Amino acid sequence: MRTYRYPQQNEWKEIIQRPHLDLSKLHATVTGVLNDIKEHGDEAVKKYEAQFDHVTLHSLAVSAQEMDEAEHLLDDKLKAAIIVAHDNIHAFHAAQKFEGKPIETRQGVTCWQKSVAIEKVGLYIPGGTAPLFSTVLMLATPAKIAGCSEIVLCTPPNSEGKVNPAILYAAQVAGVNRIFKAGGVQAIGAMAYGTESVPKVYKIFGPGNQYVMAAKQQVSLDEVAIDMPAGPSEVCVIADHQANATFVAADLLSQAEHGIDSQVLLITTSEEKLQEIQEEVNRQLQALPRKEMAAKALENSNYVLVSDLDEAMKLSNAYAPEHLILQVEDYEILAEKVINAGSVFLGKYACESAGDYASGTNHTLPTHGYATAYSGVNLDSYCRKITFQHLTEQGIREIGRAVELMAEAEQLDAHRNAMTVRIKSLKA
Repeated sequence: MRTYRYPQQNEWKEIIQRPHLDLSKLHATVTGVLNDIKEHGDEAVKKYEAQFDHVTLHSLAVSAQEMDEAEHLLDDKLKAAIIVAHDNIHAFHAAQKFEGKPIETRQGVTCWQKSVAIEKVGLYIPGGTAPLFSTVLMLATPAKIAGCSEIVLCTPPNSEGKVNPAILYAAQVAGVNRIFKAGGVQAIGAMAYGTESVPKVYKIFGPGNQYVMAAKQQVSLDEVAIDMPAGPSEVCVIADHQANATFVAADLLSQAEHGIDSQVLLITTSEEKLQEIQEEVNRQLQALPRKEMAAKALENSNYVLVSDLDEAMKLSNAYAPEHLILQVEDYEILAEKVINAGSVFLGKYACESAGDYASGTNHTLPTHGYATAYSGVNLDSYCRKITFQHLTEQGIREIGRAVELMAEAEQLDAHRNAMTVRIKSLKA
């Protein structure tokens, strides 16, 4: 990791720079796969499963028998942990339910909103270096609460054509309707266009590698909505003089092990603490099974020593991290100054892993600086707000002339006339 000591603000751009992702080189490959799936459906999906996931599939759908097998294969303690996590995620997201209240903007003019679930949603769950069954809970649980009528899940199988049992069990617990064996670009294409087996959905959720990212971006241009732009995962830790160096190092490494293109950023106000954390990161790294991957991620990462916590917070807001950990004494005061972040963890005991798995908050969050404009996945991600309005005769009297004048000013005579005929009917 590079170290910056008391950097000037003109150096911040370099500090907050993410690893460069050049998706342009992927687009030709991705476009070819998507077009093939659009034209040839299941046949194309199976072809790419053989090519990319090295498995020959006779059927894309996960059977009821496979679901039953998964439940028996899974350790009871892990099943109990999944249920704990699901219950917490459910409680947190259920509290986000929207209740539209009618408002009378003028006498006789009443307006309101109604929240309506997206009928068909598709969830993509990676199954490569780490089968992300926790993401099943994060994506399917709010979809079920929202009332999505069809929740479709795609995930790559192993070389034997089997899906990780934890993914299947989590899907069952969270209420997924249908599960299909498909990974990467072919999974995104199948859900975006629909095939003989996989239903076409209206919105696709879920993380993935650069090919999945590129595929989601392409299909979002004309076929389906997507949850958010996605990039490699990241964390920023702000630590003061009293921070626990062991905890901070563990937080940095838990993020770094996601992948070689992940990034971590430490901002501290203490030279002594900086040295402690550097030493602790080096020590803990050696014990990680994924240390080579984590070490590569650390090459993209930075330690930064700043003068005070105000400066630390300004740098963090400029970075707009996916995860922000405030391991400082006055974390409640500093939390009030957070402007750009996906999810914030307060105090020394709130590790990112808690939010990744079981605290209840959602771990599907904006990355690559998109926290300046995007929220993480929440209940509203699965809903649309439909507006309603009702006008009485008095409502026409209240706003009718204003509507006529504005339509005239925009030279839209038919718009004006739609109101004029109603005004005249009141005088009849």
